[in-house]
Amino acid sequence: MTRFGYTLMTEQSGPKQIVSYGIQAEAVGFDFEVSSDHYSPWLTEQGHAGYAWSMLGAVAHATERVELMTYVTCPTVRYHPAVVAQKAATLQILSDGRFTLGLGAGENLNEHVVGEGWPPVTQRQDMLVEAVEIIKALHTGDLTTYDGEYFRVDSARIWDAPDGGVPIGTAVSGAKGIERFAPLADHLIATDPEPELFQQWDAARGGKPTSRKIGQVPICWAPDKQQAIDIAHEQFRWFGGGWFVNADLPTPAGFAAASQFVRKEDVAESIPCGPDLDELVEGVRSIWEAGFTDVALVQVGDVLQQRFLDEVAEPLLEKLRAAAPKD
Repeated sequence: MTRFGYTLMTEQSGPKQIVSYGIQAEAVGFDFEVSSDHYSPWLTEQGHAGYAWSMLGAVAHATERVELMTYVTCPTVRYHPAVVAQKAATLQILSDGRFTLGLGAGENLNEHVVGEGWPPVTQRQDMLVEAVEIIKALHTGDLTTYDGEYFRVDSARIWDAPDGGVPIGTAVSGAKGIERFAPLADHLIATDPEPELFQQWDAARGGKPTSRKIGQVPICWAPDKQQAIDIAHEQFRWFGGGWFVNADLPTPAGFAAASQFVRKEDVAESIPCGPDLDELVEGVRSIWEAGFTDVALVQVGDVLQQRFLDEVAEPLLEKLRAAAPKD
């Protein structure tokens, strides 16, 4: 059965709004919520970048059912993996076991801010492997010492470690990532609907239980189609660059320059926009048809976010669940 989630888009809404949206997203029936973890917005027009872990803690305390997840945290430059392990363990306890730690190799936009540079992609993956190993070791609650090429941990212990640890999802985009992370992680996070990627992931898990395949898709509901396109273009025109571009640009100004020639019609072709819920469902269909088990929706822009949750989310979820696979 396909599960549908709501994105706490920390780049486009303030901290109090994010927490409020998270509470309401549970009330209208979303299965899970994912949160971005950014130090900067993609574009200055978005205008926000609150601390994801504080907001997730508040949402965890104020909700009871909905699952929570980082989508995704980079545990290698801005954060040391031992610190991420502690944060994730605490959030798992606060949420009564509803948290999944989504990890990835990060983006220059968020990681360069601590002045440690931006490693090449192969090195970032090496660092992420070490980080996952450290986090898993610490989540046992045992005293941990680790001496890796990139990270050291000296006699560390997570004193408040949840029973069973914290499920880990890792973001991958190709065969090399699959080979390295499928044996380590519990779940797959991917950006593109590629069925072959999922098949390779399952084969590389070496007989482990079938994992979730978690994806994300932006939509822009508005009562007028042109209004929706205008919002999507203003807020999300960076989206079409793809991961290999988005990972390396260092500032919102860089994303503005890279997307200056993206037209509104280009955005409308890649992001489902408008008031017609059936059209929005069709725009999401390719995601679950590719094999994603979990689909997190992004309602683009803050301007209509409250109205989306008040008026649109519940009937849209009904239509999505009616159209999606049941097993």
